[in-house]
Amino acid sequence: MYNIVPKKRYQHTLEFLQNVLPAPATILDLGVRNPFSEIMEQNGYTVYNTSGEDLDEVPEIVKKHKVDAVTAFEIFEHLLAPYQVLKEIEAPKLIATIPLNLWFASAYRSKTDMRDRHYHEFEDWQFDWLVEKAGWTIKNKQKWTSPINKIGIRPILRKFTPRYYAIYAEK
Repeated sequence: MYNIVPKKRYQHTLEFLQNVLPAPATILDLGVRNPFSEIMEQNGYTVYNTSGEDLDEVPEIVKKHKVDAVTAFEIFEHLLAPYQVLKEIEAPKLIATIPLNLWFASAYRSKTDMRDRHYHEFEDWQFDWLVEKAGWTIKNKQKWTSPINKIGIRPILRKFTPRYYAIYAEK
């Protein structure tokens, strides 16, 4: 069904999720159904997804389901105003991952899909500040690298420079 599944990133994300929110739990996963939605279900979670709505335009969609937690895996960097979405969440727990800003690589920008672009690529402290300002208390966080099997300076830097940042927060 899905051609490319980022196994290492998904494994890190699943381990982080299981550590902070053991199954069974009911989750609203921001974003359309994706391979990780299926992985969460295979691991005992009940998962609802948003349906592709523009969360900048309708942040209140996060109130549609009564859930134990909201997950946002690589979503907030696509939003112009992630603060509004974070403020609207009524669930008591938030688990989110973002790609970190890398000094040696430009922000991601699809040339064919206007919605598939990173408006924000945060440093960890910036994302912490955003989450805390929206009323959350960060309880746990973790970073990991995203090495690629290519030759060059950037691939070498990716082996040692954290690319992904995960947080678990409570209201």
